Amino acid sequence: MHQDASAMTAERFAEQTSAILDSVGKVIDGKADAVRSALVCLLAEGHLLIEDVPGVGKTMLARALAASVDATVRRIQFTPDLLPGDVTGVSVYNPVDREFEFKQGAIFAHIVIADEINRSSPKTQSALLEAMEEQQVTVDGRTHPLPDPFLVVATQNPLEMEGTYALPEAQRDRFMMRISMGYPDPAAEALMLRQRDTVNPLAAIRPVVGSQDVSALIEAARAVHVAGSIEEYAVALAQATRSDPSLHLGASPRATLQLVRAAKVWAALDAREFVIPDDLTALLVPVFAHRLLPARGVHRAGAQPVEAALAQIIDRVRVPVATRL
Repeated sequence: MHQDASAMTAERFAEQTSAILDSVGKVIDGKADAVRSALVCLLAEGHLLIEDVPGVGKTMLARALAASVDATVRRIQFTPDLLPGDVTGVSVYNPVDREFEFKQGAIFAHIVIADEINRSSPKTQSALLEAMEEQQVTVDGRTHPLPDPFLVVATQNPLEMEGTYALPEAQRDRFMMRISMGYPDPAAEALMLRQRDTVNPLAAIRPVVGSQDVSALIEAARAVHVAGSIEEYAVALAQATRSDPSLHLGASPRATLQLVRAAKVWAALDAREFVIPDDLTALLVPVFAHRLLPARGVHRAGAQPVEAALAQIIDRVRVPVATRL
């Protein structure tokens, strides 16, 4: 099954990504967009934040993706008493060798499920910052690399729920995408009742790709062509968020970079070797919205202020015509 990136053909890419989507889809009924977003983050080397009320399948999505990939997986249950060392690891004194040894924390895995991340203190949340951005952790002055590929899938409950702490802007900016699961439609919910009354669908999932295969898929997605006009369009969208009077905080340069990276994977999943403007606009809300802050006093009837502002930005920013060259 394993191959290097140079051996990855378009047919092989489609075969393996379809296998992942089908595998996760067996557990997450009626949420194809959420499943696709999770795969995009994995192949674009980003991290995914899933925000929604309890019981709609946030952790189930993360666990299903992890079970579909033959790679190391660890789950961290974030609680108010969780310490940074529980996440990154600690140095422990070995009396036999008379020296300190580093004991790895739960962050040392290919896929890390950070469950209910906003139930821990800001100090513990910040322990993830270096790991998510630089794929390494530093403890007692020594740097320890994390596995490759590396994906953090974090879940959080809405801030108005009891016992939650807001993620700081710097932490939110580390997540490539934020999505919401939403409640299932009646047919999907009825199917869930029939299928899961006696059987846990996660138990039936077997890995369909290995970590080396994921690395090859990542390399193949990187090769998707992005025309200069598309890059300019991405920059124009980001610039528009910074000058919009209804937004207090616009998109960061990291957001622009991650928008293009995600768009490459989005195009590859659609069997295209080049990015088109629709790829950027399809991803604009999940990639940008959680990084933006509305201006004080801004209210829009029937819509969230940030999402409404992004919709207007899409309408007014000029779309490039020649996109493939």
